[in-house]
Amino acid sequence: MGSFKLKLVTWFALLALLPLAVAFYGYDSLTRRSETGRADAAIEAGLRGVVAAYAAQLDAATARARQLAGDPELQQALRRHNTRALAKIAAAHPGARLGFGAGGTGSVSVADRGQVLGSVTVPVPVDARLVRALDAGLAPSTALVAVRSGRIVAGVGRGGRLPTLEPGRAARVRVAGSDYRGLQTAPLSRPAGLVFAVLIPQSSIDAASRSSEEKLFSALLASLVLFGVVTYLLGRSVVRTLRRLAEAANAIAHGRLGERVEVRGRDEFAELGTAFNHMAAQLEQRLAELETERSRMRDATARFGEALAATHDEGQLVRIVVESAVESTGATGGVVIGLHGEVARAGDPNAGTERIAFPLRVGSSDFGQLVLASNTFDAEQVETAASLAAQVVVALENARLHRLVEQQAMVDSLTGLANRRRVEDSLRSELARAARYDDEVCVVFADLDYFKRVNDRYGHAAGDDVLKAFAVTLHETVRESDVAGRWGGEEFALVLTGTGSSGGARLAERARTAIEACAVRMPGGDEVTVTASFGVASYPECPELGELLAAADAALYEAKRAGRNRVVVSPESVAPKIV
Repeated sequence: MGSFKLKLVTWFALLALLPLAVAFYGYDSLTRRSETGRADAAIEAGLRGVVAAYAAQLDAATARARQLAGDPELQQALRRHNTRALAKIAAAHPGARLGFGAGGTGSVSVADRGQVLGSVTVPVPVDARLVRALDAGLAPSTALVAVRSGRIVAGVGRGGRLPTLEPGRAARVRVAGSDYRGLQTAPLSRPAGLVFAVLIPQSSIDAASRSSEEKLFSALLASLVLFGVVTYLLGRSVVRTLRRLAEAANAIAHGRLGERVEVRGRDEFAELGTAFNHMAAQLEQRLAELETERSRMRDATARFGEALAATHDEGQLVRIVVESAVESTGATGGVVIGLHGEVARAGDPNAGTERIAFPLRVGSSDFGQLVLASNTFDAEQVETAASLAAQVVVALENARLHRLVEQQAMVDSLTGLANRRRVEDSLRSELARAARYDDEVCVVFADLDYFKRVNDRYGHAAGDDVLKAFAVTLHETVRESDVAGRWGGEEFALVLTGTGSSGGARLAERARTAIEACAVRMPGGDEVTVTASFGVASYPECPELGELLAAADAALYEAKRAGRNRVVVSPESVAPKIV
């Protein structure tokens, strides 16, 4: 079945035949049930009429018995036990039964002053005459039978047996060699065990069902013929239209973008042809735009890489990468998660049904991961995001290395304090700030006393331990806004913001006392105590940078000359004073 036309016709035929077959089967079953139900309703109605007619005859017999029981002659004969008189009365009323004492079911008692003298019974004989009387109200094809103890006593099949039927529920039975649909009453009390059953020939029900089936089959056959013709015509029209579309599509696939489909009519296939022609007209333009967009994306990615390489701010780098990744991939949102939680986000990273994560890791450096969220990602978007992540990892590593180099350039490697360059830069900044806001700045120079003796006696490693201990003391003494640094050798400098010479002198005195009380353990087990001398100078008393540094250095020299282990304030700040 390589032909689409043949497939189309076959599928249409199957789609039609299956529902029609199911419908035929359903309607056929429904017809059979309908005819059976109609027959059941008829025999049920007839049976109710039979029971009502039989009850009327019983009532009439009871009325005759009551009338006879009220006869004074009968009462007197019963009172005197006159059997001859009773026989005479019974002969005058054929069928009546007279007796002494109480009677049975359906009898009427004859009483006198509360005493039962006898009973009168007028029976209704169950015979062919009764069946004919009760059968008068039934349909011509319907039969009535009277049954006692499972044997038919009157009606069709008299003397034979009637298969057991459930009272009130119609069923199929076989009587006298013929099949019937029958329904019987529950056992009656007069006479005890009597049952009436209404029978309708099964052949009449089957004939009605066959007639309905023939009509239904004729309608089904006509529907199949009509559907076959319509399916063939529709299939031929569809296949022709699809063939034209396929030929045009193959032409465009081979580069002939000027190929068009002939449009006929105004149906859906005409709309499809129009849409196809519009697509072909736009395809070349879209291809050119796509190439332009790809070129723009390459340029943007290159510029993005250049921007990453040009900055060393890790926070800005992370923000740039997450925003660029979201924009270039069309994601709903993105987030960079560092080792200690979220670092930056763009859009709504909680939206979308898909998420992709790219680790930001190079060598031993781990900067976290980039997570993008969207409803869907194609291969190109994933490749773009991976490229951006790879570039930002390199930029982050460069920033980290730049930060380390910058830190090494601004921090003394031995003591961990600021180096001389950083101290000078901080002092310049503070002098500019103080000049702008009319504030004070203080500079303190400190030098360890007799430091050369420690190196000569215990070695340079021990001298380094002393320098580290002094650096810790200075760091613990100054405020967070102040700068403590190593000026060179065993000389240190402090830049104190918002503080004059008096405040600087007090801080220097605290540092002098602290280092004097500190004992540094030498490699041999000896403990060495050292002292330090301090020189203090301040702005605005010394307005220029060089003048301020020279004044502090001169004050330090004065402290050394005056005996060491002391704080001296520059004469330019206050009157010369040795603390």
